[in-house]
Amino acid sequence: MKKLKVELLLLLLILVSSSCGNISQKGEKIISEEMMIRIAEIEIDAAYFDEYISILKEESKASVQLEPGVICIYPMFQKDRPTSIKLLEIYANKAAYEAHLQTPHFLKYKNETLKMVKSLNLVEMDAIDKETMPEIFSKIDHF
Repeated sequence: MKKLKVELLLLLLILVSSSCGNISQKGEKIISEEMMIRIAEIEIDAAYFDEYISILKEESKASVQLEPGVICIYPMFQKDRPTSIKLLEIYANKAAYEAHLQTPHFLKYKNETLKMVKSLNLVEMDAIDKETMPEIFSKIDHF
């Protein structure tokens, strides 16, 4: 059982790192202690599932590519409940998160999906191993 949990965690880290932005996009050093980490738990109306996924993919891609302070926005869904979406969000700091909320691509996402979202819960997280965390994202380039 423990081996399975470790394997699942490693798989999640590999998947996350493949969708996350380069920590040093503009040569800026990210300070682990300042990072803002959260998990967004979103329940989607099944009638809008395909449309929501399309909009979410567009927004998460734009955020990582266009915003240096967005380290990661990694959308996932529960295998047994596809309308239960989870997003791992990692920002360089609170200012990067606040700037993200003002971008045209986020505002478009928010406005276009408002009627599709049945519930939203934002869970603030903190990294346990802040020293090792940046290495997770650099490893993907060496696989």
